[in-house]
Amino acid sequence: MEEKIPLLDVQNVRFFSGRSNVPLAEKITHYLGVPLDEAHFSKFSNDNLFIQLGSSVRGRIVYIVQSLTPPVSDHLFGLLMMCDIAKSAGASEVHAIVPYFSYARSDKKNAPRISITARLIADLLTTAGATHIMTMTLHSAQVHGFFSVPADPLTARTLFTNYLRDCQFDPEETVVVSPDMGRAESAARFAAGLKLPVATASKTRISDTKVEIGGLIRRQVRGFKHALVYDDEIATGGSVVGLSKMLVESGIERIRLICTHGLFLGNALERMAAIPQIEEIITTDTVYIAPEKRPSNMKVLTVAPIIGEAIYRNYTHQSINELFTFGEDPSYKEDL
Repeated sequence: MEEKIPLLDVQNVRFFSGRSNVPLAEKITHYLGVPLDEAHFSKFSNDNLFIQLGSSVRGRIVYIVQSLTPPVSDHLFGLLMMCDIAKSAGASEVHAIVPYFSYARSDKKNAPRISITARLIADLLTTAGATHIMTMTLHSAQVHGFFSVPADPLTARTLFTNYLRDCQFDPEETVVVSPDMGRAESAARFAAGLKLPVATASKTRISDTKVEIGGLIRRQVRGFKHALVYDDEIATGGSVVGLSKMLVESGIERIRLICTHGLFLGNALERMAAIPQIEEIITTDTVYIAPEKRPSNMKVLTVAPIIGEAIYRNYTHQSINELFTFGEDPSYKEDL
């Protein structure tokens, strides 16, 4: 990558990455024109984790990039340790940049004797020393309120709308589809950005891998041929596969699957490949997917300009409101 004029004072900041998504951390620091400092990781014979930050952080503003991807517990504990190290070593601020906050799904008590784990993780991050949290596309808005330190939940929606505006499709034949009521409001905003109608499915989760889709969606998509299925994440693919099959039965001929967090666990990609009407999968790099594991119809957009811009505005005490409200920003077009 070419050298860039630093947007931050390189003597005043330190950037470190956990092991979950180093390529994204490199892109964020490239956007900002600052170095990504070394961090050393190893394990003792008893499986205890050892981490050492490779540069002095005393009196400096520290940014730690770590997505909570599998193995989630290892990556979470690594993030907590790195925050604690920075705090204990005299950092003036500790910013936890968590592009994928997996425990955001555990946002309520829907069964007896269970943990509201999203709140627990928020408390742990604060206890470990994080003075600010930044993340992308939380599963539900209420998780934002679990943090006792400032938290910035950003969105990738502008990335998707900018990309899709360059794609060839007939708006008269296209509908945005939300897989469930919980994502309906977000899907409606996304549809408005593309000036498209929106339909919402009703979903009942049977297990971690099995869902049932209500039949009402058939009426909502009647007359359309192209569906943009918009969700926050795809894990095992159970929701989007079931929904896609119902859309095909309802007359949809072309499907694009769109999600911020693409985990694609187990045989998820194989299940999607078995539906020929799914012509494209559009996701971001909040979750690292090795290039050799990406199918030919997958487009991965980088969130580095969004996170980098939010960091820059936070550092320079500027408003980041338009990043929350998904306003157009020329900096998103930055060529990485």
